[in-house]
Amino acid sequence: MSIEARLRELGLVLPEPFQGPAGARYPFSWVRVRGDRAYVSGHLPLNPNGSLAAPLGKVGQEVSLEQGVQAARLSALSMLGSLQRELGDLDRITAWLRVLGMVNVAPGFNQISGVVNGFSELIVQIFGPEIGTHSRSAVGMAELPFSVPVEIEAEVEIRP
Repeated sequence: MSIEARLRELGLVLPEPFQGPAGARYPFSWVRVRGDRAYVSGHLPLNPNGSLAAPLGKVGQEVSLEQGVQAARLSALSMLGSLQRELGDLDRITAWLRVLGMVNVAPGFNQISGVVNGFSELIVQIFGPEIGTHSRSAVGMAELPFSVPVEIEAEVEIRP
């Protein structure tokens, strides 16, 4: 089954490109392809129209653990949207290699890995364990851009 068909089967929608706040600049590429690798910049949780998804704030304070997990899932869909636009076909992804999940945490919140599991579990569900299983780091941050609860970057192997 193609990845696009799998997304439809799961009822998942990839968002439009990120619509950042007025005046924000992005002097970098969301996805940079070199050889058989795609390096994916940090992606934020987005609504289907590309705007930032609520709630905003720190996990363990304004944002619950469950909302943080959902934000990580939305970040995965945001990333898949960028990969689809850059690669033209998500079936070109042959392996998810490395993921870095960053969580905007309140002091004392230590369930960071549980938040980023929302991303990892969705990627494995979509791509299957052979392609979707990846190495990963999950770290807590004092702040993230625009007060989002989660930002995630990745590296994937692709076929030409």
